[in-house]
Amino acid sequence: MRNSKPELILGIRNLSGLEACSKYADAVYFSTDRLSLRAKAKEITLETLSDFVSEVKARGLRAYLAVNSTVNEERLGDVSDIIVAASTAGVDAVITWDPAVILRARKTGLRIHISTQANITNHETANFYKDLGAERIVLSRELSLEEIWKISQQTEIEIETFVHGAMCMAVSGRCHLSAYILGKSGNCGECTQPCRWGWELHGENGLVAASLGKYLLSAKDLCMIGHIPELLEAGITAFKVEGRLRDPGYLEAVSRCYREAIDACREGNYTAEKIEDWRRELASVYNRGFSTGFYFGVPGLEDFSPEKDMNASEKQRRAVGIVENYYPKQQAAAVRLLEEGLAIGDEIIIEGSTTYLRQKVSSLKKKGKVLEKAEKGDTVGLAVDGQVRENDRIFIIQLKY
Repeated sequence: MRNSKPELILGIRNLSGLEACSKYADAVYFSTDRLSLRAKAKEITLETLSDFVSEVKARGLRAYLAVNSTVNEERLGDVSDIIVAASTAGVDAVITWDPAVILRARKTGLRIHISTQANITNHETANFYKDLGAERIVLSRELSLEEIWKISQQTEIEIETFVHGAMCMAVSGRCHLSAYILGKSGNCGECTQPCRWGWELHGENGLVAASLGKYLLSAKDLCMIGHIPELLEAGITAFKVEGRLRDPGYLEAVSRCYREAIDACREGNYTAEKIEDWRRELASVYNRGFSTGFYFGVPGLEDFSPEKDMNASEKQRRAVGIVENYYPKQQAAAVRLLEEGLAIGDEIIIEGSTTYLRQKVSSLKKKGKVLEKAEKGDTVGLAVDGQVRENDRIFIIQLKY
């Protein structure tokens, strides 16, 4: 294999996401509250960027800052502010495509990774960005493995591609559908995801056309867990997971599965049985069904998911309650069950802006009395496997049906 040790990169939005994937990822990418294609991810600001990067580095990971939205004339001032903050914080690279950002980053000595938004589809464009000072390119998602291999043969720049997560209907994410329908530009980070809505197709005669389902534009998620050797052989330097707006449970499961798969390839025990186990694990968290995207050719109807809504996972997470206090000596938390009850053996996630903990319920107490089950409305003592914090949310993980 040409590259047996690719970098595994997870998209995150806060410290709980970082905590969830830190044992498995090599690097994380994230954004601040400015010039990001994920405008909803606002937990990290220019004021808190240095502290956040320090947390990333403390876990032994590399920190990549996405500055990848459209830069209108009035937003050039934001570019300067972000680049100064990124340089001060010590990020390992900025992910961008706009020349205004590239030029400012180059002047400060920041490493540059070219975003998939640049839609790089050939080696001459790859070398253009290398000459401009970039050390890595994130290739267009619309390329096949054969095309990627051909590019890698003719350039020395590092190559990164997406291996898992949501697929966009537009070329390299350059979509205008949300802007036309609701005035919310996906290219400025405000996508309302009309491609995930339910639609009907009406003919000129007024009749509704029959279809396989109502989610006519909803593409399945990319999943390449069963094709790690082919990705390595193509010369890909870094494997990227989409999901900056996903919950920490998703990040933990996806990062763990891909880390195990990469390691299995290196150790020579990457088997069909393991691939099936990883697929089941990935299917247990948020997904829209799985596809290999453009890697093996142009997607067809089988790569859409018209019959399912936003989440095809057989499991769901439902809100249960809230942490009111944490008692480190007792390794327990006082929790108020606001939405529903809990029972011994339930699988739960405790999550907050800086917390991620997944465990089974092993002990419940109410006023000193040991319980097998607590009811909605109860305030109980819950044994916890790690530190939790006041106002952290508690979710139960169960089968949908």
